[in-house]
Amino acid sequence: MRPDTPAENVDHPAEAARLERTADLYPEDAEHLLLQAAAHRELSGDRPAATTLYDRLLSSSTPLENPHLVRALKASNLWEYGHEAEARAIIEGVRAAAPRDPAPWVIIAEALESHDELEAAHDTFTTAVTLLLTDVPEPPYTTRPLLVGRHRVRRMLGAAHDEWDALADTLHSSSISLDELHDPKRVWSLGSDNPAELQAEITRLRAELGAYREALSRPFPVAVLHWPAPELAELVAAYPILATEYPSHKEHLATIESSLRELSTSGTPNLGIVTGTVPSYEAFAASESSSPAEPALLPQYATTLAARGLAVAWPPQKGSACWCGSGQTYEGCHGAQ
Repeated sequence: MRPDTPAENVDHPAEAARLERTADLYPEDAEHLLLQAAAHRELSGDRPAATTLYDRLLSSSTPLENPHLVRALKASNLWEYGHEAEARAIIEGVRAAAPRDPAPWVIIAEALESHDELEAAHDTFTTAVTLLLTDVPEPPYTTRPLLVGRHRVRRMLGAAHDEWDALADTLHSSSISLDELHDPKRVWSLGSDNPAELQAEITRLRAELGAYREALSRPFPVAVLHWPAPELAELVAAYPILATEYPSHKEHLATIESSLRELSTSGTPNLGIVTGTVPSYEAFAASESSSPAEPALLPQYATTLAARGLAVAWPPQKGSACWCGSGQTYEGCHGAQ
């Protein structure tokens, strides 16, 4: 989650510096921590410092989990302080890479939109939803900003509703419809001297802000713990009592998938998977003054990994690799069960 707190309420430079120091201490979490630090640099107005952090990540010898997101954020930031040509080049690179994660698409489309490139923004949103949502029975929560953003841009362009707009309307839960929230005429009502019009606009703005804050303040993913085969073998060998939790690696993987499907069916949003390692788990147990052999510690460990930004969204996007690490697509692996 990127911070959005106004600069007058948070010492953004100090928070950025703290996150940068933490990234030095925990290099395995550097990507997540430095993206947060860059956001604070942007909010403090120090956009060149934010770019330096993005470049630090992109030049790192450690492979990034989401390099396209880092590039998209860098492009958006560059454009805001006068580096339009470089930003456009990066945006085109992200589009050409066609990432399966919706976040980079949202960032570059909104960057184009904020600079009045409405046609380009619409094309970007449309390319993304077509790539990620075609033949997907239930759009993942992370793809909803694509549908909503596309709806907003199309309203500004005066385009008629299509099937993607209808899907956005269906997924929208606010009491105020997307058509009303995205009505271009709303900007004129802000200058009205009619109290009734102003009150109506305040009500709409509150609803929109409430939905935005709800999305930002959503809890960490409900994360299920995944152990790769070598790690699980090492874990059970070191702590045999945990064999009751993990009879075999195959059963472990099947339990993960079935648990997530049950949670999804029950309406639980924001599901994810975190991958554990024995050294990390043992360090966590020590920090909790507990024994790694204690089964009750396992879900706490999963929650902590998710809080550190290490959860991977479930289910994977269409065509993406299965979460289990088999190398097959999700549809051809656990998604086929």
